[in-house]
Amino acid sequence: MEDLRWKLSKCEHLAQDEWIDFRKCIYELPDGSYLEPVYNYSKHSFSLIVPITEDGRYICVRQYRHGIDRVLTEFPAGAIEYKSRESNEPIRRDNICASEEEAFAAAKRELAEETGYVSDNWKHLYSAPANPTLANNIVHIYLAKECRKERDQKLDASEFLNEMLLTEDELKKAISDGDFAQPVHVLAWYLSRADCNVLELR
Repeated sequence: MEDLRWKLSKCEHLAQDEWIDFRKCIYELPDGSYLEPVYNYSKHSFSLIVPITEDGRYICVRQYRHGIDRVLTEFPAGAIEYKSRESNEPIRRDNICASEEEAFAAAKRELAEETGYVSDNWKHLYSAPANPTLANNIVHIYLAKECRKERDQKLDASEFLNEMLLTEDELKKAISDGDFAQPVHVLAWYLSRADCNVLELR
């Protein structure tokens, strides 16, 4: 088979801290020529939850996304901790992928913290690179059915979000209107509706 892999020739870490490892790279292409600069990054892998209440409504959150300078409607989601919060260990390309047990624990934690809901009926739907063109972090997608409210939100200091409940028709309209705009969240909704088999792509 034809070898299509690029070979990393040089890598410069432009920013590397507990949040991101942002790199400027030079690659040797399959024909022997070189391409520069090529930018890529590593950041936390994360869990994303499609939560449905006992009466069939979707639990969503509204929050600001600085990349597009807009407030969006989304499903609950959050980073999987690769280290203790007290550690100063920086992000690296090889320390941001979590086990399925760690991802599931993060999913349950994020649902409870962001919305106050819990569930005893979980299904893992999908794990795959979130943005393989630029990054190597993994998104782990879960379906949580029969969710029930047990407590108030418990948000981090930098989190400002509102919980909301949407019917399926309301969620469809939010997607078509561009308010529910995160592609991986739209994918998660379609996967939950298809009730697909467990997939693992890493």
